[in-house]
Amino acid sequence: MNYRETVLLEKAYRLLNHGPTICVSAAHNGQQNIMTAAWNMPLDFAPSKVAVVLDKQTWTRQLLEASGTFAISVPTRAQVNLAQQIGSLSGAALLRDTQKDKITTLNLQTFTGTTTQAPLLEDCVAWLECKLIIEPHIQQTYDLFLGEVTAAWADTRVFSQGHWHFEGHDELRTIHHVAGGHYFIAGQAIQSSATGPSD
Repeated sequence: MNYRETVLLEKAYRLLNHGPTICVSAAHNGQQNIMTAAWNMPLDFAPSKVAVVLDKQTWTRQLLEASGTFAISVPTRAQVNLAQQIGSLSGAALLRDTQKDKITTLNLQTFTGTTTQAPLLEDCVAWLECKLIIEPHIQQTYDLFLGEVTAAWADTRVFSQGHWHFEGHDELRTIHHVAGGHYFIAGQAIQSSATGPSD
């Protein structure tokens, strides 16, 4: 059963606002790759924007720069070993040594979105497609890439009406990388009783 449902772009920032580890993918000229990235964040509501840090050595970064687009998939607790594998293999080295890309090598199940050619990883709980906002200085100096979100989806079992609700779905909780293959998972939601702006 498919639980994937479109998320309004002005709410797309909430898919990353709690700091999950993500998988970033890109495709260009018949080639594709995916990598794990812990350093990421939402930037804006309208239009929705995100930021990711991608090292100069990564194949995904080269494909992203060539295509001007990228995608984000948000993996789950059930996918923690897969996320670690994706982050541990060099797509460029695989292509050089085996003529196979990382997606083929790991037999990853992916789908294509609506606004980019970047592969999106199945069985995640959120997906965003992005158009690169070209900022050469910060890209070269800080390895920081900005993107405008052009499409977004989430798994309705754990995200609906603009909010995460993981209770009863522990295997779908998002993962949060610390270092050396050590992760936390998203915890219990609490509601502040303090008054303030509502949304």
